[in-house]
Amino acid sequence: MKKKQHSYTVYFGSELFNLKHLIGNAYLAEAIYEKSHGKYLCRLPQDFEPRGKTARTVRDQAIRALLDCDLGLFCYDGAEPDTGTVVEFMLAKFADIPAVILRSDIRRGGDGPDPWDLMSSFFPRCVQVAANSLSSYQALMKHRHRRLDEVIRLAGQHSSADAQAMCEQVAAACVRAFDRVLTIEPVMPKHLREEVYHWLALMPDLRGKEKALRKELEAILERKVEKDLL
Repeated sequence: MKKKQHSYTVYFGSELFNLKHLIGNAYLAEAIYEKSHGKYLCRLPQDFEPRGKTARTVRDQAIRALLDCDLGLFCYDGAEPDTGTVVEFMLAKFADIPAVILRSDIRRGGDGPDPWDLMSSFFPRCVQVAANSLSSYQALMKHRHRRLDEVIRLAGQHSSADAQAMCEQVAAACVRAFDRVLTIEPVMPKHLREEVYHWLALMPDLRGKEKALRKELEAILERKVEKDLL
């Protein structure tokens, strides 16, 4: 009998503060689902049902969702990557969550080998995807619609079609990166797993009773062990 393929939840760490962020996140998450044939299910914080209006509640909800996910995708775009996304990446590494860093920005930055601050580099169980989105978009535009004038291009929605095709290329690269990072063995020693996840229940100072938080993280750890993620 053929072994059933696991599906994996992916925490989608990215900016979500304006129209471009929201559309780009949604397009990419859906493209990843399609390109992976349902293997990778991105959880978009922009789609979370708010459980409260305070900043503390929003933060706690995001941390819980991150720790509960099987993998993480962290979008490091911009002249400086979004600070919230960087914090989420670090929390993922504390929990030994397989991570993919995506940069689709053509700008260079940072003080190390990567186009971001070196303090986000060199972590284990992490794969990087560098996508020159502008070059990919322009190549698609020239190949597919070389002679179209502005009116036909806009009326026929050719620009958005090119953007979608470019997004699908990035999604395919992310899927390959997820497949690769899943083959990397956990770095957290087995005899420390329970202690680390007990600490993760306390370290962020999440709201709630300590006993309930510990049980929540124990259940998360158990699911990860069952999927051979830890």
